[in-house]
Amino acid sequence: MPIRTIFKNEFCEWLDCEGPNIDDFKVLQQNYSIDMLLMEDMLDANHLPKYEEHSGIQFYLTRENTKQERTGLNTMSDISTKLGIYILGSTVITIHRIKNNSILELEKEIESKKSNITKEFVVLHLAKKILNSYDDESKVIQDDIDRIENEIFLNNNNNGNIVKRLYKLKRKTGLNVRLLNISSDWVNNMKKINISETQFIDLMDKYKDVNNKFDHLNAQITHLISMYLALSDQKANQVMKMLAMYSVYFLPITFIAGIYGMNFENMPELQTQFGYYFTLGLMALIVIVTFIYFKRKKWK
Repeated sequence: MPIRTIFKNEFCEWLDCEGPNIDDFKVLQQNYSIDMLLMEDMLDANHLPKYEEHSGIQFYLTRENTKQERTGLNTMSDISTKLGIYILGSTVITIHRIKNNSILELEKEIESKKSNITKEFVVLHLAKKILNSYDDESKVIQDDIDRIENEIFLNNNNNGNIVKRLYKLKRKTGLNVRLLNISSDWVNNMKKINISETQFIDLMDKYKDVNNKFDHLNAQITHLISMYLALSDQKANQVMKMLAMYSVYFLPITFIAGIYGMNFENMPELQTQFGYYFTLGLMALIVIVTFIYFKRKKWK
């Protein structure tokens, strides 16, 4: 997509380039004297967030959380997309590979505002919207966690698929935690643009808030996995306990039946008229005594 002007007034100019190629980079280099090394960072899909200054140009490499996740969840590009912000004089240039929600939202806000738009306004609000993307993702993950908790503890669901879902959430939150920790570089350097102390503190508060949310979510998922595995072990123990109780019932009965199944003539009550019923009564008595014993011990 060619380089387009999103907004321009006497205070600033905002240019945007989506899905740039090498020709777009050459145009930017020629027209704005941007070092090619700064622009080459945008070619690496997995480049980490950072802040850099070169020849009077401020460069913020940020990553916005995106819902277009891949199944692997192995790299940061599986949950996020790069947004490069270049500040040179009164000009702001944004570069990104795919459509960026932060840019689309801010563009709509500027269209309705159209007054007192400065480069600081553009950069600061882009930064806030990037952090908001993580806030939105944390709410989605929290809803998934609540849903899985209900399945485990309220619906008594013991489906093995739950572990896979929890593991996927843990991978996702882990990547977000790592990404937010690295993002502290560009967030801290936002104070280098001409914004007030109050605005910078507000931005830092937002950053700390989303960072703490994902730390909490990561710990919550880890705890839920442990609880689920413990609950599964408890259910397995209940089954083993039930099987052990039934074996206690049938073990003496089986022993008696085995004795009387042996081919010997001198067996107690073998020649007695009611020997068969006596043996059955003995078996029933053993079962009743065992049941009363379990009842008194409150074994279930």
